[in-house]
Amino acid sequence: MEQKIPYKIYLTEDEIPTAWYNLRADMKKKPAPLLNPATLKPLTAEELSEVFCSDLVAQELDEDTAYVAIPEEIRNFYKMYRPSPVVRAYCLEKKLGTPAEIYYKFEGNNTSGSHKLNSAIAQAYYAKKQGLIGVTTETGAGQWGTALSMASAYFGLDCKVYMVKCSYEQKPFRREVMRTYGATVTPSPSNTTEIGRKILAEFPGTTGSLGCAISEAVEVATHTEGYRYVLGSVLNQVLLHQSVIGLEAKTALDKYGVKPDIIIGCAGGGSNLGGLIAPFMGEKLRGEADYRIIAVEPASCPSFTRGKYAFDFCDTGKICPLAKMYTLGSGFIPSASHAGGLRFHGMCPTLSELYDQKMMEAVAVEQTSVFEAAEMFARVEGILPAPESSHAIRVAIDEALKCKETGEKKKILFGLTGTGYFDLVAYEKYNNGEMGDYIPSDEDIKKGWATMPKVDL
Repeated sequence: MEQKIPYKIYLTEDEIPTAWYNLRADMKKKPAPLLNPATLKPLTAEELSEVFCSDLVAQELDEDTAYVAIPEEIRNFYKMYRPSPVVRAYCLEKKLGTPAEIYYKFEGNNTSGSHKLNSAIAQAYYAKKQGLIGVTTETGAGQWGTALSMASAYFGLDCKVYMVKCSYEQKPFRREVMRTYGATVTPSPSNTTEIGRKILAEFPGTTGSLGCAISEAVEVATHTEGYRYVLGSVLNQVLLHQSVIGLEAKTALDKYGVKPDIIIGCAGGGSNLGGLIAPFMGEKLRGEADYRIIAVEPASCPSFTRGKYAFDFCDTGKICPLAKMYTLGSGFIPSASHAGGLRFHGMCPTLSELYDQKMMEAVAVEQTSVFEAAEMFARVEGILPAPESSHAIRVAIDEALKCKETGEKKKILFGLTGTGYFDLVAYEKYNNGEMGDYIPSDEDIKKGWATMPKVDL
């Protein structure tokens, strides 16, 4: 008799991972190193330590250690909201009339509202361990800024957040949560930094981007004694910390003998997608199993599907290292869409390399179709999803409907990494029929590419 799979598959505290998984350890062809933009040589640990905490630099450069022990203090913090459940979306399956099995890993069960806390608490821990006064960062939709403000408060660190201007205006209550936890929140680009003033002069009236906010946060960190910069996505250290998502998901599904055929995650910088797929991709790299892995990005900022695989600046101000990644160009300013935290011109170098190796695929979706999927999901599954996560919901629904046509009983896993309670302006625009779809023209993309450095390696 087939074992009945519960609506929610819970793990115990003892089953929270004791080590993060470093996906790069199983990659035969590694991602290209970060480059010093002045010398075009790989950045050394000493150079990176001027921007990041020393322990995080070590994690960033480590391509060989498969498992990195999670410090007990971080793991104890995890116990306040982890392990998070894997949910069987029975109600959504019924609504769609699909033979497919749909599962989602829910990371919205903490005050930050998303998976971002998994890395924020780790980065704050290492900053405190190093004896720093505070940290600086950027945030798009606000989940990362919220998570870092919580983690900083826990360790008694000052926290300075540069929030993308359009999100600062669209999500005032997300901003207030950060301030409640003691963070200083500044809309970016701003007049508080040299880079911000330069961007405002060049692009008057701009709604900002993650690239702009990164530049400002890095400038402040490198010009303020006792501070370091921390990042919520893109970097290898972040994917390492976020691997707890996939490790828990795999442990939960293994309990019931469930092997997903398709794994889907939204992709902006790559933290959610990379965290969810980590152990599954590890199996694929080692030849132990095969999975169809789909990255979903907004059509308004299509780094994977329309970007170039090349070295580019991670920030608009061009003060950060060069990373080889799929990019639209650091000068590309996305539209003020409600993709929020997915509005980044580039993509994680590790995921970019895997995509280039055709180990995964990517699809870009328009925001009205994303909100259509979000509302369907909310009405049948009882969770109001964040716009970012709803990109994954859109494609999960599409794949389930394909199964309805073919009769295939595929197992689909996607990441639901945030809640949408601070995104109600977006839902209001959708419900009022005021939401449109912006897709950059080829000319827009070419303008972004024109800002890329010429690196011939």
